[in-house]
Amino acid sequence: MEKTDVVTVSSKGQVVIPLSARHKLGIDAKSKLLVYPYEDALIMKKLDTKKVEEQLEQMYKRIDARRAKYGGLTEEEIQEEIEKYRLDKKRKKRG
Repeated sequence: MEKTDVVTVSSKGQVVIPLSARHKLGIDAKSKLLVYPYEDALIMKKLDTKKVEEQLEQMYKRIDARRAKYGGLTEEEIQEEIEKYRLDKKRKKRG
């Protein structure tokens, strides 16, 4: 079982994440965390920004390829591409 720590919220709403937890999760200065309130708890998840950047790059490549083939995209077509990407991502997560 993991060791638990108690932290204090500062007047600015800041908390210090214990060193042992930061080491275990690879959290350092400038790390991005997703904070989600759930009932009487806060769930924090480390975000992998490199993965997000790679996913955006893939989406941009698909849009650029389509632009080269068909010309410029309308705002509606851009939104459709974004939705298609999100659906593909959900399908991959499910299996």
